[in-house]
Order: sequence, then structure tokens, then C-alpha cells
Amino acid sequence: MISAKNIHKKYGELEILKGITIDINKGEVISIVGSSGAGKTTLLTILGTLDRPTSGELLIDGTDVYKLNDKKLAAFRNLNIGFVFQFHHLLPEFDALENVCMPALIAGTSKKQAETKAKELLDYLGLKDRFTHKPSELSGGEQQRVAVARALINSPKIIFADEPSGNLDSKTAEELHHLFFNLRKELDQTFVIVTHNTELANMADRKITMKDGHVI
Repeated sequence: MISAKNIHKKYGELEILKGITIDINKGEVISIVGSSGAGKTTLLTILGTLDRPTSGELLIDGTDVYKLNDKKLAAFRNLNIGFVFQFHHLLPEFDALENVCMPALIAGTSKKQAETKAKELLDYLGLKDRFTHKPSELSGGEQQRVAVARALINSPKIIFADEPSGNLDSKTAEELHHLFFNLRKELDQTFVIVTHNTELANMADRKITMKDGHVI
């Protein structure tokens, strides 16, 4: 599903990634761990096509993504990739249903179809009674589940998660972790998760440890 070859990333003279090569299979749950400054988030943003590498090659499901122009890359990302961040990035002026619908509407899905799918996802995630609640009216765990529903709305092949349970209490974090594995089981999606949470990291099929811009 993901094949990254010799990925380098520099910001000026500072080299963050120093030749990363990894392959990730369809349906795998991968955790990426390492101390702060190891390059984990930089690698995640490059694998997720949010940033371009200084050099190297990235194939996602056979597509050489960094040969696409910005417009085509954005369209590819919208249809194939979902993101869950530590800070959920929900739009405060929109309710849960509207937030979840947003990527589908951007992809050209009709409002009716988008709302039907969004309601199904929110219901599945235990938020049936929260459709019209704005983020400020939701708990931290509920906000993160809305963010997960938003990540899933276009049925992406890959979910990238950056410290997804970093702001959650231990019980809510555990529920979110099990949710990822249930989704993989039901939808056969690939998950790439950057985390400092040891329990989540150890639940993964494979744990990738980074240090000083290298995979060790």
C-alpha cells in the first residue's frame, strides 16, 4: 500500500529525515515511535502527502504521488487518505454532522449522500445523539470520534494518525485504540500511527522506531 524509498527532508541546512525506506502492506496497523525530534511527524506528513520530501520516492497503492501536481495531489489525498490529529481540528462554527460531511462535499459527493454516510459513521461511533452538537458542546473523546468519522467519510485506503489519543484520558484513549483495530478488521484499512502511548504502539502489527531521522 505504501512504498517509501530513500526519503530525505531538509529545512535549510537542517536535515530532519536521512534516507527513510519503508514498505507498509494493505490492512497493516503500523506504529511509529521515538523520542521528540526523531522525525516521526515529519515522516507522517510526507507519507500522508501533506509535505513533499527534499528527495526520494513515494508510491501509494501504485501511484507515484510526488509526480502529481498540487491540484491532482490534493484530489488524490482527499479520496485515498484520512487524517486524525492530536488536536482534532474540527471547525467550531459547524456541528458534528457538518464537520464530518466536509471532505465528502469537497470530493463532489451530493449533500444528501454525504449526510447519509456521515450519520452512519457517527452512529457507528456512538454519536447518534450528537449530530447537531458543535465541537464546544462535545467532550474531548466525542470530538476525537467526530474527527475519526471525518477521516473515514470518503472510505480512504489509509488513515494517518498523529498522537490521536494524546489529549484523551486513559479510558477514552483505550476506547479509541480498540476502535482503530475494529475499523481495520471491518474495513481492511491501513493505519499509520505516530504515538508516545506505549500500549497503542505495542498493539500494532509492527512498530517502527525512529532516532535522529533514521529508522532503527
